[in-house]
Amino acid sequence: MKERALYAAVGAGGAIGLIASFLQTMEKLTLLKNPGTQLVCDLGSVFSCTNVLNAWQSSVFGFPNSLMCMVLFTIFGTVGLAGLTGGKLARGFRLGVHALALFTLFFGMWFLSQSTFVIGSLCLYCLFCFSGLMLLNWGFLRINAADLPISDRGRALLQRGIASGADTFAWIVLALAIAFIMVMKFYIV
Repeated sequence: MKERALYAAVGAGGAIGLIASFLQTMEKLTLLKNPGTQLVCDLGSVFSCTNVLNAWQSSVFGFPNSLMCMVLFTIFGTVGLAGLTGGKLARGFRLGVHALALFTLFFGMWFLSQSTFVIGSLCLYCLFCFSGLMLLNWGFLRINAADLPISDRGRALLQRGIASGADTFAWIVLALAIAFIMVMKFYIV
């Protein structure tokens, strides 16, 4: 796959996450102004942004997670746009932003597990943010595969996996596994 197309995926993931985190921030502000109000994203007991936004996990660092996400997704989207328009990004910069994207992905996985198993509700905007994270991490992995600080054998294995589409398959399996766990938790068990 061409590098520009991969940067387009990174940019699209950044845009999806930025829009979702902006909308979530607006909902949080609405909730702060009127604590008893019904939010647009409250669709029932399972999809209840109110339950999620009122939980301590929604402000882990002392401010709403969505504010942090707006900043991070702006960075990811900007990097995607720079690469899409033909900009040459330094190896260290790309790897640094990729590491930041991975941190954000793991933070998102933690937050989804908290939403699913502790809070007991899901936020639609969080699901869109997580989808954007998966898309942009897929793109970053492909862009940075040749430059990752791993052994030559690991790099060769990764590049073969990318050439065969195994990495895409793994991301799809991860997404389906997360969705399956959520469906099992909320609708089956």
